[in-house]
Amino acid sequence: MSHKIPLAPRGLAILAMVGPAFIWCAEYIGSGEVILATRTGALMGTAALWAIVGAIVLKCSIGMAGAQWTAVTGEGMIDLFRRMPGPRDWFIWLVLVIQFPAAIVSIGALAKVAGVFLNSLLPLPGGAITWGAAASVFAVCVSWTGRFDLLKAVMSGLVMMIIVGVLYVAVTVLPPVADIARGLVGLEPMSLPAWAPDADRNSSPWREILPLMGWAAGGFASQVWYTYWVLGAGYGMAAGRGYGKSADEHRLAILTSEEARTLRGWCRVVRTDALVAASIGVVITTCFCLAGAGVLRTEHLVPQGEEVAFTLSRLFSSRWGALGAKLFLIAGSAAMISTQVGQLAGWPRLLADCIRIVCPPFSRIPHTWQFRAFLLLFVVTNLVAVVFFDPVRLVKLGGQLDGILLTPLQALAILAAFFLVLPKLVPHHALRELRPGWLLVVLLAVAAVIFGILCFTVLPGSIRSLLTS
Repeated sequence: MSHKIPLAPRGLAILAMVGPAFIWCAEYIGSGEVILATRTGALMGTAALWAIVGAIVLKCSIGMAGAQWTAVTGEGMIDLFRRMPGPRDWFIWLVLVIQFPAAIVSIGALAKVAGVFLNSLLPLPGGAITWGAAASVFAVCVSWTGRFDLLKAVMSGLVMMIIVGVLYVAVTVLPPVADIARGLVGLEPMSLPAWAPDADRNSSPWREILPLMGWAAGGFASQVWYTYWVLGAGYGMAAGRGYGKSADEHRLAILTSEEARTLRGWCRVVRTDALVAASIGVVITTCFCLAGAGVLRTEHLVPQGEEVAFTLSRLFSSRWGALGAKLFLIAGSAAMISTQVGQLAGWPRLLADCIRIVCPPFSRIPHTWQFRAFLLLFVVTNLVAVVFFDPVRLVKLGGQLDGILLTPLQALAILAAFFLVLPKLVPHHALRELRPGWLLVVLLAVAAVIFGILCFTVLPGSIRSLLTS
């Protein structure tokens, strides 16, 4: 690692350093927004807007705080977790045990949904299974080679098309302002309509809201990956560090007051970057929900099963006819594939980091082959997903396993890192500069409480319903 910390930009120059936020958004804007936000809008109108905004703000506060830790120490969030008080590496084992199946389900969900979208666009023998397998192999091959640039440019253009289209649709079918205001503050009644399918009508509204909150701003893994993107951008102590390394504790122990103020400047860059990601997430997810409320709800349509892509294409066809439907299916397919590629860039790295810590001999394997071993595994698990599972149910399950289950512990771990661990790593004069502000501390505490309550009260019944129905 370089012993000289680069100077942090100031003023408007900070905006030029914004970058990890866009990678974060490109990864998490996918099935949760396109399917679940639209579906929730179709079933519940504006009643779930408060949950969307609240989940994104709280999740992004977790990502922001984790990224500040990376800028201050030069290590990613998984290495932060190994520093938690208690038995050796207990949190790493917990992450590995829960995130391994969460990765299989979530990446498989995207493969399945991509297959459904592509088959709706161009039917082939074998239908969604053939297309899902092809999409999965394609995404794995791109991740294997690491050649993302051309794909990213093409996919980003198509994803931008669906975002601009949904923004337009949401504005043209906007519900009354009073309904939106009530939805944002939680005063709109949360109930499922009488015309909803039997399986939905008889269930709790929370079984629609909880998966959406899980996918909003990404799940547990997305907040971990955000620290990887900050490492790649070289903010603060992350400059020149690379992936898969713990902090240089000797270097941290001799931080000067001037260097601490420089790192505080990099924390401002992180805050700006994370606020950009949160703003994009709130606008886009809310617009998908409003578009579902304005188009699908009025036509009594609910995205579900193998018809999910055709149903969602009504968002565009209601304004631009058959051409609009085709454009939505093309852009929706691109959104699912690009998000899957993003997940395949993150989850193998997260799992490899966990195994590196709990099984040190694993670290002798070159990082590239650690990464590729997990890619090969996901080829097999994705094929199982596209053959046997319902796409909407798989998306819901993935959102809850990754987005809800570990989130309260993630928030508490970051709080513990700043208030229990950081004082042992840096001098006292530096500590005053490097602790997070009170607002971020409050948001982390609220995130721990809210998601903790959901984990104990709503999550067990919701997952049980998905697994048994």
